[in-house]
Amino acid sequence: MFKKILIANRGEIACRIARTCRRLGIEVAGVHSSADADALHVKVIGESYQIGGSAASDSYLRIDAVIGAAKTAGAEAIHPGFGFLAENAAFARAVEAAGLVFIGPTADVIERLGDKASAKREAEAAGVPTVPGSQTPSEDAAEVAAIVRELGLPAMLKAAAGGGGKGMRAVVALDGLAGEIEAAMREAKNSFGYAGLIVEKLIEHGRHIEVQIAGDGNGNVIHLFERECSLQRRHQKLIEEAPAANLAANLRARMVTDAVRLGQRLNYRGVGTVEFIVSGDSYYFLEVNPRLQVEHPVTEMVTGVDIVELMLRIAAGDGLPVTQADIRCSGHAVEARICAEDPANNFLPCTGELAYVRFPHTGVRVETGVESGSTVTPYYDSMLAKLIAHAETRDEALDKLSRALDQTSIFGITTNQGFLTRLIELPETRSATFHTRLIDEQIDRLVDRTKGPDTEALAIGAYFWMTRQRPPAADNPSHNPWQSRETTGWQMAAGDDGLSPIPILHLEAAGASAEIRFAPRQADGTMLVGINDSKLPVRLVPADGDGFTAVVGSRRETVRIHQHDQTLFVHDLRGVHTLTAIPYLTYISAAAETSGELRAPMTGMILKVNVAVGDRIRAGDVAAILESMKMELRINSETDGVVAAVNCRAGETVERNAVVVVVEPDGQA
Repeated sequence: MFKKILIANRGEIACRIARTCRRLGIEVAGVHSSADADALHVKVIGESYQIGGSAASDSYLRIDAVIGAAKTAGAEAIHPGFGFLAENAAFARAVEAAGLVFIGPTADVIERLGDKASAKREAEAAGVPTVPGSQTPSEDAAEVAAIVRELGLPAMLKAAAGGGGKGMRAVVALDGLAGEIEAAMREAKNSFGYAGLIVEKLIEHGRHIEVQIAGDGNGNVIHLFERECSLQRRHQKLIEEAPAANLAANLRARMVTDAVRLGQRLNYRGVGTVEFIVSGDSYYFLEVNPRLQVEHPVTEMVTGVDIVELMLRIAAGDGLPVTQADIRCSGHAVEARICAEDPANNFLPCTGELAYVRFPHTGVRVETGVESGSTVTPYYDSMLAKLIAHAETRDEALDKLSRALDQTSIFGITTNQGFLTRLIELPETRSATFHTRLIDEQIDRLVDRTKGPDTEALAIGAYFWMTRQRPPAADNPSHNPWQSRETTGWQMAAGDDGLSPIPILHLEAAGASAEIRFAPRQADGTMLVGINDSKLPVRLVPADGDGFTAVVGSRRETVRIHQHDQTLFVHDLRGVHTLTAIPYLTYISAAAETSGELRAPMTGMILKVNVAVGDRIRAGDVAAILESMKMELRINSETDGVVAAVNCRAGETVERNAVVVVVEPDGQA
């Protein structure tokens, strides 16, 4: 076994690999970018080397810098994790050429599988059924369009060198085909350095099921059963489980047999995942991911096999430590990916500082690369954590995962946490009658588009704020903040209902501001709180840590509350509410700006500028395209008019809220 390895990755997967290494007595070193200098994985690993700037292309994708760090650290091998260089054949060759061991498949196998067209040919040669479509990738947009027309709709554009849903576009109408091809090629080029696409028939209501395999590189290949990954959006998986529910035994047997046979044909070394699309009683090969998968924990939970350890032992030359007969599937496991994104705003990625992070301490497995105080940047993937629940039955595992999501608090930025909870409770999820388009079809049931602040959350936050303004001093335990002039500069004279005659506080939430008034707290701790024209009796009973029992009127529920400077975070059964507290004497109302300024929705790089000064533009037209967190974001004009200024160019990084284009609206000339 190795004495020391370098982990060439970041975030939760770097932390997870380090955990297994330490259990096996293997020393670890890591790498980080300038943006990740204070990241959790750097602290967890302990020994880490800065290999470049914030962008992945300047750091985590620099082959020379990664190998140099491994040499400096005295490592014998490099584990690439997933993403970045994990499926880069040139990196695997460079590692071996440097006298180090690449913990993964051979460079030759990565090359044969890295191109989707090549992988498809390998599957066909192994007798595995494949989706009808093109065999050779093309960078010619006109040729790709012709293939789509010949194959017929619906069709799927797929980046030949891609993975993780990048460079993929579903085509269900010929209108706008050229734009879809252009976008898929651009995303493929930016993500993988190659714009080539293949076209396949789109299986619209299929299930995405994958088989975990492992091979010793000498022809011996086993499977660790299958995973269900159908709950996905934009081809990005959100909830995965093992084993797949409602899967016929004979269908499962055929799929795992085909996956193993393909691995044997490739003389596969290490661990990998063979992915299929299932439609009725038929299934078709999609691709092979020759690396560790994000969702590998669900397989570990049901088989008891540490897949990272398996990778390490195979790479060290120990062969497969288990046989097929040793692999058993016990119970059911489900994983949810918590991401920094706003479902109510078309899943826009979110960046910023995490004011407070709290995960469940028991009952579920937590894989994360963030903690309180971590900064989420626009440079990398938006995933913050994975929660994995295991139980005897699928329903019990889903229940446990739902509770774990409710017990998780991530304050400071918007996440998809509430979306995941609603997805778990969807009838189709519970009955395992889902397919890969389910989320798109049910998006209105899954996304909370409630406008305006939550009155109960405002009342709870207001109560918390007031009780912490002037807590009873040790020498004056009877001090009452409701009798203090310092709170507002006014004595809190009470009206008939006991509420102060003027607002004591303004709370801003969900784009609105509420005036808050208070009545004196009663002997049992209850206080009447006025929120604009509403009045609610509130009481908070401290529980563990940041937890409270909130009594609002006749309703009781467990909540968690955290204050960071003037921001209050209230996490109740309806989700996380972010409230900004502004004392009355410092309150200044701000009118929303209405202008023709088109602003960057978040920090990122401008991929394309579609307009020039003097151009006519209509409401909804795309003025510029921004890339952030591996996603393309379109900056649209909100009005008809004439472009008055262009303040950006392709390749330039812009900050959040930066004015990139100015439109002079019609009628204002």
